[in-house]
Amino acid sequence: MKMLRPDICGPGTKKVHVIFTYKGKNLLTKKDIRCKDDEFTHLYTLIVKSDNTYEVRIDGEKVESGELEADWDFLPPKKIKDPEAKKPEDWDDKKKIDDPEDKKPEDWDKPQHIPDPDAKKPDDWDDEIDGEWEPPMIDNPDYKGEWKPKQIDNPNYKGEWVHPEIDNPEYQPDDQLYKYDDIGAIGFDLWQVKSGTIFDNILVTDSVEYAEQFAKETFEKTKEGEKKMKDEQDEKERKEREEEEKKRKEEEDKKKAEEEDEEEEEEEEEEEGKESEEEAKEEDAAEEGKEGAESEESATEDEEEETKTKDEL
Repeated sequence: MKMLRPDICGPGTKKVHVIFTYKGKNLLTKKDIRCKDDEFTHLYTLIVKSDNTYEVRIDGEKVESGELEADWDFLPPKKIKDPEAKKPEDWDDKKKIDDPEDKKPEDWDKPQHIPDPDAKKPDDWDDEIDGEWEPPMIDNPDYKGEWKPKQIDNPNYKGEWVHPEIDNPEYQPDDQLYKYDDIGAIGFDLWQVKSGTIFDNILVTDSVEYAEQFAKETFEKTKEGEKKMKDEQDEKERKEREEEEKKRKEEEDKKKAEEEDEEEEEEEEEEEGKESEEEAKEEDAAEEGKEGAESEESATEDEEEETKTKDEL
């Protein structure tokens, strides 16, 4: 079995799976091959050569290549660590050591916290009730931390010990890793949560030249048209969004204008109400003034009549 497919899952997984079956085991490539993750159709090609090398192409461009044996675990490793080899007990692999001449200063050790010298016992502190008063602790400005001697180069340093390797007795070379005696079927391994993916033009051949020509007659002929259709669709959707935005803004402006008109009408009605109220007050005041004047005139006439009567008497 061979598998060649893109794997797109969320923002973190965008890779090409290239899987071989060898002696009953499915082998995944050790390399990270990035796939395309846009909305366009893409052409994936796997070329396996008789010299046990391979090449992966996307849209006709090489994106990865190498040796089958190196990039998949077809075979056990050629070399393994010698199980008999042990690191010598006197092997010193420390680059640095403590300076034996370096001594800790006598005044180094200081407590990390000390009583606050500015703290005072509260006046209302009662030792019998509150217990013995102790000042709060503060960081000691003279505290230097744990003392450590200076480091110097280790004169006995031998470097990192490397475990010796030997030929792996289980390794058996296979110059026909590339070879498949029979390809009985072609299938699809699909796991999708979003519909709309289309597959076509599946080709299995032993001729790279024929595959390239086939791609020119199929994929190459449609990709430009697909891009053109996508651009036209994007432009159409852009215009629709602009038109919707324009209508939305017009409706908002219309609604805003209507609200402003309503506010103006309410203000005018309120102003007219105030004017009517003022006019009514003025009319009431005028009426009261008129009545007062008439009363005063009547009183004056009464006084004059009374005076005239007295004079006649």
